[in-house]
Amino acid sequence: MVVRSEKRWTTAEAVPEVADGIAADYGFSRAMARALVARGLTDRAEIDKFLQPRLADLTDPFVLPGMEKAVDLILSHVEQGSSILVYGDYDVDGVTATALMIQVLSELGAVASPFLPHRIEDGYGLGVETLHRCVETYHPNLIITVDCGTSSVEAVKEAARLGIDVVVTDHHEPAAEGVADACAIVNPKLGGCPEDVRMLAGVGVAFKVCHGLVKAARLRKLESAEKLDLKTYMELVAVGTVADIVPLLKENRILVYHGLMLLNKTQSVGLRTLIEAAGITGPVDTYHIGFMIGPRINAAGRLGNADAALELVLTEQEPRAKILAQQLDDASRKRQEIEDRIVSEACEDLDARFDADKDFGLVVAHPHWHAGVIGIVASRIASRYNRPVVVIGMDDDGVGRGSCRSVPGFDLLSHLQKCSPMLRRYGGHAMAAGLEVDQNRIPEFSARFNEVCAATLSQIDQRRQLMVDAWIAPTDIGDPLYHDQNRLRPFGHSNPLPVWAVRNVAPLFPARVIGGKHLKLIFSMGGKQREAIGFGMGEREVPDGPLDIAFNLILNRYNGQEYLQLHLQDFRPSQNGGE
Repeated sequence: MVVRSEKRWTTAEAVPEVADGIAADYGFSRAMARALVARGLTDRAEIDKFLQPRLADLTDPFVLPGMEKAVDLILSHVEQGSSILVYGDYDVDGVTATALMIQVLSELGAVASPFLPHRIEDGYGLGVETLHRCVETYHPNLIITVDCGTSSVEAVKEAARLGIDVVVTDHHEPAAEGVADACAIVNPKLGGCPEDVRMLAGVGVAFKVCHGLVKAARLRKLESAEKLDLKTYMELVAVGTVADIVPLLKENRILVYHGLMLLNKTQSVGLRTLIEAAGITGPVDTYHIGFMIGPRINAAGRLGNADAALELVLTEQEPRAKILAQQLDDASRKRQEIEDRIVSEACEDLDARFDADKDFGLVVAHPHWHAGVIGIVASRIASRYNRPVVVIGMDDDGVGRGSCRSVPGFDLLSHLQKCSPMLRRYGGHAMAAGLEVDQNRIPEFSARFNEVCAATLSQIDQRRQLMVDAWIAPTDIGDPLYHDQNRLRPFGHSNPLPVWAVRNVAPLFPARVIGGKHLKLIFSMGGKQREAIGFGMGEREVPDGPLDIAFNLILNRYNGQEYLQLHLQDFRPSQNGGE
């Protein structure tokens, strides 16, 4: 059985006088003002920009290095009637970026075709073999990569040998192979650009390139550019950005904020059909993208080929959209079944041998685990054990292919570098990575990975940190606080839903387990009964006596009714004022 550590509650720092000033200026409750200050928002101009994201505040696309060269080359090919291939990726970010680029190029009059690699057969990025297949099928004069290509050194070199121009648009860190020598590269991660754009997703970078194309095309007096309204494509940018879990701050916040408004009145047949297939009622928010829309788009690519997802996003035929949406729904269910089975097998293995005092980096491997699903599995296991995790599936060729996921504050990539002598290849970033390892070296790698992780993590409090935005009184819970917190939307990575905490409250009735694994408690707060749900907390024992509770405040919709509900993040015996 896995040992679960108690969470370490930390109250976000907020200078009371500053919070009081903001509360007075903006008409916020003091709790809401504290949440703003805790997120680093103290300057009035920055607060205004945060609360009212404006398209006018988007950075000029031409501040990105390589943009001018990329735009000039692409427009030259458009004007020459060249055959253009948009080469994407099989995840949500890649699919939406491909759809965006194809639609904008088509509106500009280009002859453009999309290509998405097969996760298993082609792998991530532009490879030499896949390049040859694309050349034989599409005969491109220009290849534009989206959400990939920075490290496709050999493929770009081969394209040049074949007389094909390549423009790379990407947001990934360069891998060990180095940076491809493309005709032009637009990638904020290569440096030289403002902070606002360094955190863009792949679809965000593609949007900046499209913005640059439209601006330059208008200067060239291209008639097609005059009618092109980029804002109509921001819903795609919102979907890809949220699904790729990049920080929803600065440029990303603007793009997602306005993209969500469009998504909620979308004219896209494909997106509307997908929303209906997902069973979403009420306004579409980042939650729905992250847990309902995104997984359906992702499902096809995780199990093989993402072409159905791309076709759905692009189609204007409702009957075809319904068929494709059903295919993605079926694929999503199948992916969930495979994922649940692998998680069960992996946890059975790990639970039998896990020692919280000795195991700091976890490696689990099994023959024939599906390569398209093990990334999600790794995320779930890392969350369960609060440890960096490598999940490896082994093929008949004797090579293990692994997905790695980290925990907050732990640089996964730098620790994998210390294991490099026993790996065939690896790459990624601080929170997520991939690797290949010979099957017979997995035990050696497992021992070494635990050793290097232990050197860092054994000196650190291993309890999960729970960041509390503000402690509030039970009477503070109500519609005004809920509406206040909504002004921080869209929520997501680096701008999470606020966590509120209340001291010294006692349940009115004994706790109940619902749905087999969720905890339900009822509290009296401000003269009202408030329902609190602890998802996945069904096995936890509720201590006698008053509690401190930490929670998200949610508007729950059920059977045509709406009411505020507390989604518990943690609970503990009351500490009488201590934090």
